[in-house]
Amino acid sequence: MTITDQLQASPSAAGTEGPALWPAQAHVPSVIGRQLVIERGEGSYVFTADGRRLFDGTAGLWHANVGHSHPELAAAAHEQMLRLETYHTFGRFTNERARELGDRLADLSPIARAKVILNSGGSDAIDVACKLARRHWQREGREGKRVILSREYGYHGLHAYGTSIAGLEFNRDGYGTPSLVSETARVSFDDADQVARTVAEIGPENIAALVTEPVQGTGGVNPPVPGYLEALQQICREHDILLVLDEVITGFGRMGTMFAADRYGIRPDLLTFAKGVTSGYAPLGGVLVSPRIWEPFFLNGPEAPIFRHGVTYGGHATASAVALRNLEILERDRLLARVGELEALLQRELTELAKHTPGVLDVRVAGLLGGVTLAEQLSAEQASEDLIELGFISRPLRGNTLQISPPFITSDAELSSFVQAIRQAVTDQMGR
Repeated sequence: MTITDQLQASPSAAGTEGPALWPAQAHVPSVIGRQLVIERGEGSYVFTADGRRLFDGTAGLWHANVGHSHPELAAAAHEQMLRLETYHTFGRFTNERARELGDRLADLSPIARAKVILNSGGSDAIDVACKLARRHWQREGREGKRVILSREYGYHGLHAYGTSIAGLEFNRDGYGTPSLVSETARVSFDDADQVARTVAEIGPENIAALVTEPVQGTGGVNPPVPGYLEALQQICREHDILLVLDEVITGFGRMGTMFAADRYGIRPDLLTFAKGVTSGYAPLGGVLVSPRIWEPFFLNGPEAPIFRHGVTYGGHATASAVALRNLEILERDRLLARVGELEALLQRELTELAKHTPGVLDVRVAGLLGGVTLAEQLSAEQASEDLIELGFISRPLRGNTLQISPPFITSDAELSSFVQAIRQAVTDQMGR
């Protein structure tokens, strides 16, 4: 049964309103009446309320790096809640776990002598980074530098700034203006010469920052073409534009290194993170800030300016405790090295898939991120539906692409089985 058939047969097509919870990122009539209720998780698998066991080939939304229901992370949250669930970090107040996590993240940071701003997730982090970039230039007395550049096909969450700098136009449409926050512009996702031309057209004196994912995720799993990130860094340095790396997906091991910045040799001015810092066990994100930006706010005594930002759960004690334990697990269990092994296997498997499966147009791998692009006559959305029936979870991404990003604890056999299931889903669809 195709998705159209399922929609026509769904109770929602007859006007049923469905449950009170509004599904995220969904055409609601297409999902009401056929939602999968995830009841529990174990390792690389999740289990539905109707008894299905599904391999989590996307690690939730790119985040379940250490797998589901890890007892140590549950214990870390429990222990911290019994001591102090949280206390805010406004003004003179702070808490032990937030301070400890800040120091730990600064030690891991690809930015030397970084300061850390903690908040509730990746969309929060992007808002903070874009605001801080503009605040930096206003403080410097260069009031014209306000434009935020981002790449076509980029995804940076769905807060006001993330929506405004989205390179996926469908996330920007429908709000009455081309950009919720004015003064944003898109650049080419793979052509550095075009980026340089755009900078010249807008004028570097008007540009505050350039925001980029090192590897685009939702945009289709697009690794950078050779030399592209290095060229972006050079353009930013030459024209005094802040470089912001969005590592919400790639941070904390997904690239086989702690950050993609380490893998690609990039040193940003700001770096956003979330997801993998807690493996999704608690909502936490943040920004790593370079000295050129933080020093005036810390070192100028009574004359120091204030960055007017803070959220209630920034530095949440329980979330910070979970993050600290998660980082311990990543290192103790050598999961970054394991990602390197799985990357090599995934590259081999997808190369074979593309070679022997009509209907597979292209495959891409970077770390434990994979994308399988299907031919135009096929549907990645339908393939992801068929994969569920085969016991595997993927997601359709931009460009008719299937997502591969399982937990780091995935076995070789499980990863190979996932790719074989994709082969079967594609072959079956071609035969219809």
